[in-house]
Amino acid sequence: MAEIIQEEKGKGGKHKGKKHPPHIDMTPMVDLMCLLIIFFMLANSMAKAKVMEINLPEKIKDPNAEPPKIPGSRTLNIILGPDDKIYWYPGTVRPEDYNNLPPLNVTDFSPTGIRELLLERNKALFRKIDDFKNEVLTGKIKISQDSVQGAIKQLKKDDDTGPIVLIKAYKKANYGDFVDILDEMNICGIARYTVVDIAWYEDKMVEKAAGITPSSDETKK
Repeated sequence: MAEIIQEEKGKGGKHKGKKHPPHIDMTPMVDLMCLLIIFFMLANSMAKAKVMEINLPEKIKDPNAEPPKIPGSRTLNIILGPDDKIYWYPGTVRPEDYNNLPPLNVTDFSPTGIRELLLERNKALFRKIDDFKNEVLTGKIKISQDSVQGAIKQLKKDDDTGPIVLIKAYKKANYGDFVDILDEMNICGIARYTVVDIAWYEDKMVEKAAGITPSSDETKK
């Protein structure tokens, strides 16, 4: 704030102003600078990009190399369908089995839907991770917070009983469902999951389960 100049009376009753050098109080400016620093620090932290970890199949360098075999008993195929529906089936299907394809099971993103299915199939590993977190919180296991995630990753790596989830998307599935299914993988502690292309016969399986009639152009293909 600028300093107020006081007047004094001179001879003859005339008002005579005192001459003062100009002076500005900088105290409010210091407070304003502190508020601006706090604002920009908070804005910068909230503007950081959120990163989602996705497991993708490794690129095979040798085209003649045999791809890794996935046990059919642990394989769980999840297909994102239209209208926020989720279709799934266990095991594997070969193209030559086109005339004898297994029926698809349908579920959704409700608490009794896909999450219940994943937790049931992953209950052994999920229980190990949950028990480990409780022991860390209660102090039974002395470990730094920075090492907790590393220990959980090691538990997932050592797991040999949980499901191997193959996530696929039908052409009419939406992006929001893709994000939601990845969240479900993390919530349920699924150790091994990956995103793969849907096969042509799985397209037919979804259309049959959802009652979708393919267009004439698609039928010609």
